[in-house]
Amino acid sequence: MADAAVEFLLENLKQLLIHHAQLIKDAKGQVEQLQENVGFFKSFLKKVSSKKLRKDETLKALVRDIRGVIYDADDIIDAFVTQAAEKKTHSYFSKLFNASNGLGLIDIAEKVDGICRRITQIYGGKDKFDLVNLATGDDGPDEDALQPTPSRKDNVVGLKDEADRIVGYLNASTSYLDVISIIGMPGLGKTTLTGKIYHDPDIKYKFPTRIWVYVSQEFKVKEVFLSILRQMMTKLNEEEYSKKSAPELADEISGVLEAGKFLLVMDDVWEPTDWEKLKVCLPKHNMTGKVMITSRQVGVGRYANRIREPLHLRNLNLQESVELLQWEVFSKPEFPPELDRVGREIAENCDGLPLAIVVIGGVLATKVLRSSVAWEKVSNSVTTFLQYDPQNRMDKIIYLSYEKLPYHLKECFLYLGMFPEDFEIPAWKLIRMWIAEGLIQPKDGLSMEEIAEYNLDDLINRNLVRVEKMKADGRVKSCRIHDMLREFCRVEGGKDRENFLQEIKQSSDGGLQPSVTDGEKHRRLCIHSHVVDFLNKNPRGPYVRSFVTFSEDIELPTDKISAITAAFKLLRVLEAKPLKFSKLPSDFYQLIHLRYLALSMKLDSNSKASILPKAFNKLWNIQTLIVDTTSRALDIKADVMSMTQLRHLKTNVCTTLAKPGKDSKEGERLQSLGTMSPESCTEAIFDRARNLKKLGIRGKLSLFLDGKSGSFDSLRKLSNLEKLKLLNDVFPKAASDGKLDGLPPAYKFPVKLRSLTLLNTFLDWTHMSILGSLEKLQVLKLKDNAFVGKSWVVDERGFDALEVLHIGRTDLSIWMASAHHFPSLKRLELHNCEKLKEVPIALADIPKLEYLDLQRCKEANASAKKLLAAKKGGAATFTLSIFPADA
Repeated sequence: MADAAVEFLLENLKQLLIHHAQLIKDAKGQVEQLQENVGFFKSFLKKVSSKKLRKDETLKALVRDIRGVIYDADDIIDAFVTQAAEKKTHSYFSKLFNASNGLGLIDIAEKVDGICRRITQIYGGKDKFDLVNLATGDDGPDEDALQPTPSRKDNVVGLKDEADRIVGYLNASTSYLDVISIIGMPGLGKTTLTGKIYHDPDIKYKFPTRIWVYVSQEFKVKEVFLSILRQMMTKLNEEEYSKKSAPELADEISGVLEAGKFLLVMDDVWEPTDWEKLKVCLPKHNMTGKVMITSRQVGVGRYANRIREPLHLRNLNLQESVELLQWEVFSKPEFPPELDRVGREIAENCDGLPLAIVVIGGVLATKVLRSSVAWEKVSNSVTTFLQYDPQNRMDKIIYLSYEKLPYHLKECFLYLGMFPEDFEIPAWKLIRMWIAEGLIQPKDGLSMEEIAEYNLDDLINRNLVRVEKMKADGRVKSCRIHDMLREFCRVEGGKDRENFLQEIKQSSDGGLQPSVTDGEKHRRLCIHSHVVDFLNKNPRGPYVRSFVTFSEDIELPTDKISAITAAFKLLRVLEAKPLKFSKLPSDFYQLIHLRYLALSMKLDSNSKASILPKAFNKLWNIQTLIVDTTSRALDIKADVMSMTQLRHLKTNVCTTLAKPGKDSKEGERLQSLGTMSPESCTEAIFDRARNLKKLGIRGKLSLFLDGKSGSFDSLRKLSNLEKLKLLNDVFPKAASDGKLDGLPPAYKFPVKLRSLTLLNTFLDWTHMSILGSLEKLQVLKLKDNAFVGKSWVVDERGFDALEVLHIGRTDLSIWMASAHHFPSLKRLELHNCEKLKEVPIALADIPKLEYLDLQRCKEANASAKKLLAAKKGGAATFTLSIFPADA
């Protein structure tokens, strides 16, 4: 794991030499020598294969020492840069090299040189070039290299009798609201089996209203209820519903669920008392709905349904274990002849535990482990685990998988322990946090985001991370990690030899554990409850680089924000969206090493808009800036174009940017901006942000399209733009007052545009022909009156490339279309189209159409069912979802 830290230190040294050359001129030679030696470490570590490292204790010790000295150097450089920024004096940089002032960079340089000498002594005085080659060894393929691995879905093997019983319960009529409980130890596949049934096309048809919520050990009732409502309502007013109490939310849920058939899954319920808190949201008189719960404790199932005994999941038998391993590794139910015997041994030694089999399968599926010799070694390791009880056995299997991870994945995997149990992790957030932490190493020809996304895919394909949601283009939108794997990350990352991360939790006596002082040695802290209690104890974390909280929303006093600044001066990642404040204290801008910042602003009662002051320019290292606010607008006074490292700016309201300075040449690293006001969409901005891939615009679009506020023509400069959102907002006027007369011609849209979202534009359906002319358009989302009018007759030209079409809240009544208009369509979503009489039946002839989702389109439900019947006659898989279900 040291190579990522080395990469980060090299960048730090580079910045020191470039931007602070005058300040370090007396020690430039020493810094350059340090840079050269650290560069050698980089080459050495890149060539040290994971195989070689696992077998060579000397190498292991060297890598530990390298990591330690690299961390020390990184901390010292950042600490002194911080102090120099605070004091604005050159004298602090002289102290950077002065050993008499404590541990200085000269000490570090000497330690680095000493390690270099140790390496040459160990390997017989060879020079650095020879050492790099020696470290590589002849261990076969390089498993640290980026290698594509085949993508796999969850495989459910065996347990057919159990699945049939559950389906039988779901199909049975009862005189009460039936609760079906699935009980079993961790890793037995409760969630996987339940998910298979939940997504079964016949179950989807029988229960058009389906809701899945994760509960977990430390759940919050209100958050669970909000999660249910988000899935029941097309567009939940978060601000309004977050103010409601849990009983009020429960009543709302109960009222909606009374209306028709539903299937509600509550995954991972821990205690009977938890069920007591959750069941209050269930309808009192609807006996056609079904509830499924999964739990480790039989008492939960018996308490939830006292009429029928819970279904206990069993371990897989030998044949089922073998078949599951075969599917996980080879995507077919067979082993190559030379691997058949050892493959069966491995499957048998997993003791019928599905999680153990899929984790081992993730190890064996890598191309570098396809020889019988490699499989024998894995088999021998798994055999030794049989002496342990099931829990420890699983821990050992996870550790085996972790040990075999390439170096570039190990820290990425451990970082998942920073998120709460059963938390749905947005892929974009995880990727940007990895980058900010320096866990992603650059590769020629690929952006940092592309490499990070590749790493996430790799962890998924190794069965260490589970996909939760997919984007329309097939990429991962969000993911989860099994609670046993998360616990491994938390424990392994918290060991003294790593000090990688530490979770702060409430202890049984009401205090916090571990103690505040224990966090001083760790490099990452996460706390997901009792944040104010923690800050009241004046924590100190001189080495902390990430402070992450996903707690309940809290209004944070200014002095508590200062407590974060005082405690963690070297922060690179601050994920603090639940902590709401109206003003940042001046000392906040001393966090000059921040690369990722997510925060929430509470509107000051005397203001019309939230403001980010010019002082934000002091945070010159920022790569990702995420700002949520309760106001309707955000005014950024800082010149974001001069923030040389900024890659992503994400806001939840109309955001006005400061005009860039005349001499500003920056902005080339910007990849996403959202959501900007039309007046900020100028040539001056887009001249500098030419590499934008995602752009959101919110405000009075009529002025924007007419060139009176910003200029739509300036979008043509964005030759790399792939995703565009145009959100019409004419508040305080009625939304319909913002009706647009038309759209610009197709040639004025960015040439690479593949995803377009329109909101409240009130366009006539005749203008859809312009969007049909966008040759690369794959995703089109027409939200809340984007287009209006009773009839839409699709232009003969159609939409050749369109794969996803979403139409929401419109007065459309008659829609005339056929398969040749949408030859590539895979997914069709119709939400709140209450006047739509029918879905065109001819769309059933689209070969690729696989999903139709109707929400509150009552008149069109019957035609959707006819379309389903027509699709069932073909070979393609097709899913229909209707909400609410017909009575």
